Amino acid sequence: MTTQDFWRDSGWALLEKTDGRLGVTDAYLAAYAARPELAPPDDACAAERALHARLIADPRTPMTDADIAAIADADAQENFTLFRAHRDALIADRTLESRYLAAARGQNPPPPLFADHMAQAILRDLLEGETDPLVVRAAELLFRAQRATVAEGRVRLADKATVDMLSATGGFGDLGRLIAEAQTPMREVALDVLTRATADAYWDRSERFDTVIDVTFGQPGLDALARVIERWIARFFALDANAQPVAQIRDEKWRWHIGLDVEANALLNALYAGEAVDDERIARILALFRLEIGDASALRPDMAGRPIYLGLAMTAGGELRMKPQNLLVNLPLAQGA
Repeated sequence: MTTQDFWRDSGWALLEKTDGRLGVTDAYLAAYAARPELAPPDDACAAERALHARLIADPRTPMTDADIAAIADADAQENFTLFRAHRDALIADRTLESRYLAAARGQNPPPPLFADHMAQAILRDLLEGETDPLVVRAAELLFRAQRATVAEGRVRLADKATVDMLSATGGFGDLGRLIAEAQTPMREVALDVLTRATADAYWDRSERFDTVIDVTFGQPGLDALARVIERWIARFFALDANAQPVAQIRDEKWRWHIGLDVEANALLNALYAGEAVDDERIARILALFRLEIGDASALRPDMAGRPIYLGLAMTAGGELRMKPQNLLVNLPLAQGA
């Protein structure tokens, strides 16, 4: 099968691929400098224009506090400050993987948007050559918020930003927004649910984030997410991980769990502690996994032969915001592993 290209805007093509890691390059940093958030508007002051021009010419150029303070617009000052911190940390850590793991461990954590950018580029690399579009669509959960729909026993996820935009515009862009503001009824816009039969349609629209994935227990979409979880762990820790979806946790010796989002973390903590959890909160659990690590010596001694349970849950409002860094910082690894 022909190798597919996808997520062309991830910046992956600008990074240096060496020994299974993504090295930070001038081209990658320059792409950040060229983002709309840093581009001076027509009414920008001379100091803002000069600093931006320096960055475009040399994305590693020093940026002093005085350079940023000289910018007249407060929002622009904040944008340049955030960019400088992220850029300098990337340069110091040299690879996206090192920077992402350090940030997950609390060392100079960037704003969530920058963390999502790194996650997408890393996922793009570890999915290079992937032929199953469901796996690639499932990987979107690690860097893009989703809206969940639970109906008739099905759990389906759609990109939150896409759903919110279509809800506001009816799929007609600025025209649709004007119609909505005029309170004129608009046609419903339905997103396509990927199935085994239709999944290949994903490749031509991967940049649009406009497909729906079914993560109901027993469906291939949930298995696809399990494969992504395995590769994510392997990329950072070189561990052979096996993740399998489970319908519920039935384990009298339940010892360790990881919530893959804030909601799931709180729910699993409560269930583990034996607290009463009402049916409405239980219903927010979208998926559970049983994770096993092939090399038992990589785990804490008290975890020998024991599985790790993973949970994914939506908020009361039906949103899902996965935190893939939880998989990295909460694994019960042996000291020094």
